[in-house]
Amino acid sequence: MKFKSILFFLLIMSSRYGMAQDPNFHIYLCIGQSNMEGPAKIEPQDTIVSSRLMLLSAVDCPELGRKKDEWVAAKPPLCRCNTRLSPADYFGRTLVEKLPENIKVGLVHVAVAGSKIEIFDKVKYKEYLDTSAAERPWMINMANAYGGNPYARLIELGKLAQQKGVIKGILLHQGESNTGDKEWPNKVKKIYDDILNDLNLPPNSIPLLAGEVVNADQGGRCASMNPIIQSLPQTIPMAHFISSAGLASAPDKLHFNSEAIRQFGVRYAEKLLQVTATVKSKK
Repeated sequence: MKFKSILFFLLIMSSRYGMAQDPNFHIYLCIGQSNMEGPAKIEPQDTIVSSRLMLLSAVDCPELGRKKDEWVAAKPPLCRCNTRLSPADYFGRTLVEKLPENIKVGLVHVAVAGSKIEIFDKVKYKEYLDTSAAERPWMINMANAYGGNPYARLIELGKLAQQKGVIKGILLHQGESNTGDKEWPNKVKKIYDDILNDLNLPPNSIPLLAGEVVNADQGGRCASMNPIIQSLPQTIPMAHFISSAGLASAPDKLHFNSEAIRQFGVRYAEKLLQVTATVKSKK
């Protein structure tokens, strides 16, 4: 009887806190706008990926042999059928390279080009899509690829991912469409808190990695947003910003080129590994 009670308790805790079948399958949620979605050209070197790096497909892509809600090799494009190279690509590749061979890495990728952070607010997203985004039909079409609610789709995928592995962190690249918005850190905090709550993860339990927009040293048109992004750790204790200094932009000064996207992904991974090592050293 005592054994049955312990087993029942473990099952309840597993459900509540997202304990998974394979603790060595590390999963990361990737969200944001165009620079996370994938703005850069996919080149031949980007098409070879380790079998230890997987993607949980957010949409059906028959032309890529992908079905929604199924795990596939994390070969770009990661976001949707016609997107391009994302920082998440080389984030995942770097982790696979640096982590022990028994660790697999999974990516859940939901992003919408041109969108404000409000598109991931579980309460305000509809108002945003019906008002501010209404003049951009292409953005509405992107949101519709996620059933009209990118946040809800993210949570659906997150719950599916938890059946296989453990969610270890969140990657964010967003801010161009919120340039100058001093409330951005608070808006991000609400989304971060909502994600953890809706995935039954303890508060402040996983890192949030937020990348800067194209830097002033590259003539970035939205570079004034970077100090706001840098302030995010003051609002979210588990947040860390990733510098974009020296990363080359595309001619529009809003997006990064392919090599910069690769380097950015490496920086995201290096920051995560640094944070993880720091946490372990304190235990």
